[in-house]
Amino acid sequence: MKTAREIERRILQHLHGHRSRIHLTQIHAHFLRHHLYQSNLILSHFVSVCASLRQMDYAHLLFLQTQHPNILLFNSIIKAYSLSPPSHNSLHLFSHMKKRRIWPDQFTFAPLLKSCSNLCDVNFGKTVHAQVLSLGFHCFRAVRIGLVELYVNCGKLDDAKKVFDEMRERDVIVWNLMISGYCKNGNVDMGYNLFKEMGERSIVSWNTMLSCLSKSGREGEALKVFHEMCHNGFEPDEATVVTILPVCARLGEDDVGQWIHSYAKSGKLYEKHVSVGNSLVDFYCKRGLLDAAFTVFNDMPLRNVVSWNAMISGLAFNGRVEEGLALFDEMIKNGLTPNESTFVGVLTCCVHSGLIQRGKDLFSSMVSNHQIKPKLEHYGCMVDLLGRGGSVKEAYELVLSMPMKPNAALWGALLSSCHNHGEMEVAEVAVKELMILEPRNSGHYVLLSNIYAEKGKWDEVEKIRLLMMKRNINKSAGQSIIR
Repeated sequence: MKTAREIERRILQHLHGHRSRIHLTQIHAHFLRHHLYQSNLILSHFVSVCASLRQMDYAHLLFLQTQHPNILLFNSIIKAYSLSPPSHNSLHLFSHMKKRRIWPDQFTFAPLLKSCSNLCDVNFGKTVHAQVLSLGFHCFRAVRIGLVELYVNCGKLDDAKKVFDEMRERDVIVWNLMISGYCKNGNVDMGYNLFKEMGERSIVSWNTMLSCLSKSGREGEALKVFHEMCHNGFEPDEATVVTILPVCARLGEDDVGQWIHSYAKSGKLYEKHVSVGNSLVDFYCKRGLLDAAFTVFNDMPLRNVVSWNAMISGLAFNGRVEEGLALFDEMIKNGLTPNESTFVGVLTCCVHSGLIQRGKDLFSSMVSNHQIKPKLEHYGCMVDLLGRGGSVKEAYELVLSMPMKPNAALWGALLSSCHNHGEMEVAEVAVKELMILEPRNSGHYVLLSNIYAEKGKWDEVEKIRLLMMKRNINKSAGQSIIR
């Protein structure tokens, strides 16, 4: 006859087997049959497996049926909720644990701090930090990382730096957290300085710094860091490629972008990661190298809606609008569902080719065929399309029918059409709206003044001049108000 320990060992083997997902209820029945449903060891492992399978309701039900949960089981379910929402359950369970007079250990606090970080509950987190200090668990690596992550995620960089400075040994994970924290909170210089101080770096360290510099508009420094990374023997991964290609596009570094393409192809990166192929398509489109973009697009073994959007938009902005429209038709024919960005790209094709009716049909199909509510960008495309085609009043009526307030770019597009087609009445309305949205832009005042001058409304011209003086708005060089 098998002993209880042997049965436990067999159940644990089943739990951590590759077929546990489909056999979870059978495994549960197995330890019920052997009267092990109160075994904290088995239940703690069962909860962990449930968490990995996103079945926390099941795990929680079993936990509630446990008569004498110990620290092992509490730690397991607290950790489970730190990985699978709702994270606030970790906090409730910790409070419940203390009420049962079960003392936390070093394995309790790291997942508990992770839950506080997920919830950005810095007040509860500070309470946990105080208990960590009082119980002497601050020396454990996982707890220190948890504290830094909590304060970084909650934007408490001074608290994070204090914990960081108190560490005798700092591993690469905690350095990465601090660097990311400073950069996300706008202090890129501090993050960059910490990066330079690092004795040991991981690929995550390099990618974090590349991303922060790129997002801050410091493309030149980002490219320098990329070259330094390669020089130090680090091989770019998919995150590196996706981050550095837009930098190359903005800097016009075609050679670097093409080297990355070669590297990604030889390493089969864009065969494995659709995001890499999408980034290459986007890079080549932004550099106007559409044949290269098409080559990547056609070579991609897997394409998603982002892939099609990048290619359609690239064709639109490079003037190859017929091909962009044809690609959209092919996308629909292949059964892919377009999204909001798809329609921005294809409507832009219509704008650049002057296809008013095709644009109207596409705009209408957004709601009727694809249940997509048009956003400001889509209305902007339609106003531009109608205005360029001379249907200025129809464009103005579309603006008035919008469910959201038009922005300055949209009124500006309408104004440009008015100027090109002599629609002075609509132009007057557009300029007045622009003066409200951009009251410090002297060009709007000058333009309205000139419209009044062309109509012979000299009293209105004088009013504009006085209004500019009252608001202390100076004309830009080359502008003049006719008196």
